[in-house]
Amino acid sequence: MKDVYVVDAVRTPFGRYNGSLAPVRPDDLGAHVIRELLARTPQLDPALIGDVYFGNANGAGEENRNVGRMAGLLAGLPTSVPGVTVNRLCASGLEAVIQAARAIALGDVSIALAGGVESMTRAPYVLPKSDRPFPSGNAELYSTTLGWRMVNPRMEPQWTVPLGESAELIADKHAITREQQDAYALASHVKASAAQKNGLIDAEIVPVAVPQRKGDPLVVARDECVRESASLETMAKLKPSFRTASEARWGSPRPEAGGGTVTAGNASPLNDGAAALLLVDEEGLKATGREPLARVTASGVAAIDPHYFGLGPVEAVDRALARAGKGFGDLTTLELNEAFAAQVLGCVAEWPEFDPAILNPRGGAIAIGHPLGASGARLAGSVAHQLKAAGSGTGVATLCIGVGQGLALVLER
Repeated sequence: MKDVYVVDAVRTPFGRYNGSLAPVRPDDLGAHVIRELLARTPQLDPALIGDVYFGNANGAGEENRNVGRMAGLLAGLPTSVPGVTVNRLCASGLEAVIQAARAIALGDVSIALAGGVESMTRAPYVLPKSDRPFPSGNAELYSTTLGWRMVNPRMEPQWTVPLGESAELIADKHAITREQQDAYALASHVKASAAQKNGLIDAEIVPVAVPQRKGDPLVVARDECVRESASLETMAKLKPSFRTASEARWGSPRPEAGGGTVTAGNASPLNDGAAALLLVDEEGLKATGREPLARVTASGVAAIDPHYFGLGPVEAVDRALARAGKGFGDLTTLELNEAFAAQVLGCVAEWPEFDPAILNPRGGAIAIGHPLGASGARLAGSVAHQLKAAGSGTGVATLCIGVGQGLALVLER
């Protein structure tokens, strides 16, 4: 097996839903990070790239089924460079990185691009086909932005509860209060705001110029959902989004569970964005003429009951660390995607040896944003840049995944 290195990692700022990046197609967002990645490695001949792996969770609209290939062509890669799109829902971007690293380790390719993209703003509505021709009556449109749609009626009902209700179930399981979730969310904004101010993420952010109807393009250079003014007082005023005092698990009365705790303030927002990494083996590294950020060490995937999907990273990280021959005491950073504060706190509760002080040091998805297919690539890139800045160390990137999975990647320097 060959060693695999991360040479560089870039991402767009993450735009808020219907925000500054709303006019930009997802395939153009993907093309943008590919172009910028190559611009930062001018010595590399793009024709040497063996494959492009891109993650995408929706794939129902302008992604055009295979956004990995489309983004590569739009970025100006030679037509001889192939591209593939992978889907592991919220971990699609990390899945792309892992698949690219695996191909390099096996010797299938020497150089690969890996990343992910999602425009949740531009996710279309879909209309299912009828089971019979020329039906009477109305047809239902489904939003592809987030969550369940066209659910198989044979699926276990408890497995298809809304994602936010799943977070409530985790809060119930670990007795996580609304106050704890709000405090965690506030800390995410504080850390992300500090990272912006202090230039800690400048190395990974590539601005996007968005054409305007009149005048110069709008240059988007910062994550749009980071709130410097966030406060516990403001968060406390938000109403629960998924459960009221009289509601409980799967719609059955369960007063002992109390009211809802998951709000718009302690959950990740809807976002648009893209991220990409350049991965190589030893020969590929020579072709880039660059020093790598980090080395890929191991990965782990796990599956659990779908209605507790947010706890998927627990076993995935344990497996990845075991394969890397590491323990929690060896970690210098851990990037865990913040789908919900309750989900993150639930994972931490199940890692008794983990030090939360190294968790998401530059803020997480509650503040930065969670454009589904792009988030896993952002996390992997962030870990790589953090290891480069530290000079040495071991880091983990991990995500929970809807329908009950977790995925993790270990990087070292």
